[in-house]
Amino acid sequence: MTLTELKYIVAVAREKHFGKAAEACFVSQPTLSVAIKKLEDELEVKLFERSANEVTVTPLGEDIVRQAQSVLEQAASIKEIAKRGKDPLAGPLKLGVIYTIGPYLLPDLVRQSISRTPQMPLMLQENFTVKLLEMLRTGDIDCAIMAEPFPDTGLAVAQLYDEPFMAAVPSTHPLAAKTTITSLELKSETMLLLGTGHCFRDHVLEVCPEFARFSSDAEGIRKSFEGSSLETIKHMVAAGMGVTLVPRLSVPKEALEARPRRRKEDHAFVKYIPFDGDPPVRRVVLAWRRSFTRYEAIAALRNSIYACELPGVKRLS
Repeated sequence: MTLTELKYIVAVAREKHFGKAAEACFVSQPTLSVAIKKLEDELEVKLFERSANEVTVTPLGEDIVRQAQSVLEQAASIKEIAKRGKDPLAGPLKLGVIYTIGPYLLPDLVRQSISRTPQMPLMLQENFTVKLLEMLRTGDIDCAIMAEPFPDTGLAVAQLYDEPFMAAVPSTHPLAAKTTITSLELKSETMLLLGTGHCFRDHVLEVCPEFARFSSDAEGIRKSFEGSSLETIKHMVAAGMGVTLVPRLSVPKEALEARPRRRKEDHAFVKYIPFDGDPPVRRVVLAWRRSFTRYEAIAALRNSIYACELPGVKRLS
């Protein structure tokens, strides 16, 4: 039994496909298949059920793959301990970020990280919350920046900031004249939503729960349009197709100026309006496996995040 064989079975369990697992491990499929067959023969158990369309892990295989992942993490920890003896921050940090945070936090965060810890480059991965949680569990990433709530998976969590939502409406819309807005005023509007899988979609539906019924209602297509990204939804708002909610960090700085600069070629614009009173917010956190040994790297990342500008959010210690 070798660490390489354990790495292969973890990859197959994750990808549910021998070819994709081989690509992820940078080996040929025959090499991977032979190694897994050798391990199965040694253990005298069947780890995977193979069919024409998919690969599934056997019940006993699930336990073995889980233990294999633990062994690989412990083996990696030996290298990390050696590195920490020289420089606790040496080596890349694999960071996951959800789609509705990455484009707005990462540019400043990367600059801060390069300035503060150049010996610790960030290897970045954008994905959905559920996928990032899985990647944390399997060790594909070291830590992740996500928005609560998410399932309790025994992770260590540090609160970063509370981020308020703002309404985004076409500048030609009657609501654009308002200085503040309420969720009640949005109820009669066409609400543009992110697709299923985005946690921010759930956050929007918490503020305007009446739009949840449009998600699976064919007639609701008139009321609910699903965009592939937050920026795509903003373009749809600018085109006058409806309104939406956006997190504060996604609001362009120039959009909040008293007299926003507008390019001549722009045909429609977006007005961002704060909520009246206490706005709806999302809590953004940093999560990592409790078994992760690079404590100094997590602390350095948190410091880099706190050094970011983060306009309009409430920082949490």
